[in-house]
Amino acid sequence: MAKPSPRILHNSRVYWLAFVVYWGVFLIGYDSGIAGGVISSTYFQTAFGIIPVSGIPNQRHIDSVSSNIVSALQCGALLGALTSAPISARIGRRYTLLAHILIFLVGAALLTSAGRGRGLDYIYSGRFVEGVGLGALSAVAPAYVSECSPRDVRGRITGIFQIMVAFGLTIAYFVNYGVNLHVHESSKMWRLSFGFEIVPSILMILGLLTVKESPRWLASKGRNEEALAVLAYLRGVDPGSSFVRSELTEIEAALTEEHDTRKNLGVRHAFFGKGNFVRFAIAFFIFLLQQWCGQNAINYYTPQTFASIGYTNETDALLASAIYGVVKIIATTVFVVFFIDSLGRRASLCISAVGMSVMLFIVGALLKTHPPPSTIGSSPPAASQAMAAFLYLYECFFSVGWGPLVTVYVSDIFPNRTRHYGLAVASASKWLWTFVISQVTPRMITGLGYKMFLVFATLNFGALTVFSLLIPETRGHSLEEMDIIFGSITADQRRANIEQHEKDFDGGEGSTTASDSETLSIV
Repeated sequence: MAKPSPRILHNSRVYWLAFVVYWGVFLIGYDSGIAGGVISSTYFQTAFGIIPVSGIPNQRHIDSVSSNIVSALQCGALLGALTSAPISARIGRRYTLLAHILIFLVGAALLTSAGRGRGLDYIYSGRFVEGVGLGALSAVAPAYVSECSPRDVRGRITGIFQIMVAFGLTIAYFVNYGVNLHVHESSKMWRLSFGFEIVPSILMILGLLTVKESPRWLASKGRNEEALAVLAYLRGVDPGSSFVRSELTEIEAALTEEHDTRKNLGVRHAFFGKGNFVRFAIAFFIFLLQQWCGQNAINYYTPQTFASIGYTNETDALLASAIYGVVKIIATTVFVVFFIDSLGRRASLCISAVGMSVMLFIVGALLKTHPPPSTIGSSPPAASQAMAAFLYLYECFFSVGWGPLVTVYVSDIFPNRTRHYGLAVASASKWLWTFVISQVTPRMITGLGYKMFLVFATLNFGALTVFSLLIPETRGHSLEEMDIIFGSITADQRRANIEQHEKDFDGGEGSTTASDSETLSIV
């Protein structure tokens, strides 16, 4: 197997790559948080005809339009996630990200230019186009970062994904709060909120010009000299270093095994080959469960959620949402920096699920026994403040497992040749179930009340906890070792293949040829 990373190894270039690539992930978090604040604004609802200028608002109509605006993005994201796999396989990770951040910019421009005279058409179309971009970014970005990261800090570097999501959410909540205080009765309230997305988009485009392509993708195309040069660059060592030569040898051995076992079998074998199907099943169900833990119900409708527990004043609800974002980013950062590579994946996920369940059971029980006053605009009572505190603790438990680890785990488990397919399936599952959650949450808040929290609590304690204990542990293993963990190949077979490639490498024969790389491609 690949030798351990030397202590003098410098990972600054990998961290820079993650920082650049994850500006797209920042946008996922920002968009998740900004939508709820914009559509909950009375001025926005009046300007776009969601509620009448005079007369009694129809809550069912408000819930329907709100969920449609939020879920338009998920529809686009589902499309973007599914189409990103063949694009990424053909043109590489970096150019796929560049193309889709440009698509996202088109959607942001449509949202920013929306106005009274144009109705909701610009809102719906802008959200959908943005979603196409975000869907691809959410699928390709973690694969790209994982493929470039050394094994001993891969969890931490890949886990920056969730830090950037939390950062985006937090900025969105504060933008909502600031807009509500200063420009809440002007078209600037949605133009500023949506227009802000253009800034990180441009930063990402500029940053992508400074990073290199994934060495594993280069190796899969037979461009082994380039792959070795990129590995050496990322690890901060000379291309002749035994460490990067050993790492490339392990990558090539895995690629050759995939070539030998999947020749002429195409996409079908990528999904149903030995040891593969279980990985796709895990990728699909882990995101299904993540979406049903209650997190995105709160993320997308944070002001509405706090209003349901007694924060009926719009400013109070937005401030409570902003605090929720701060708690999220602090908890996520502490876990990713200090604990993600020391605790096991399964243990972290299990602790996270049990903790979330307990906190939501408490919130549901308090909401049942201490219902908030019905007076609109009143200050939140002590019971409501207690419920908010338990929601903050719920967020802390989410941030030590089912938040950052889900993306890390899925990025870990797939072999080089199917990683882009695996991440596409995982991302598609995420956006599919996010769409469902965004559709049903307004109706759950209105119709279920305290029972909504009990439903999510039960799912956390049952499904998420059991799933956490059943999946294989991946901490401390290289990406190439995942084939051994999932039974695609035995440890003895892998060791023999690596030894053969080391002999070829030392003999100057090289490895997989360019012509071989054509048959390696699944698509």
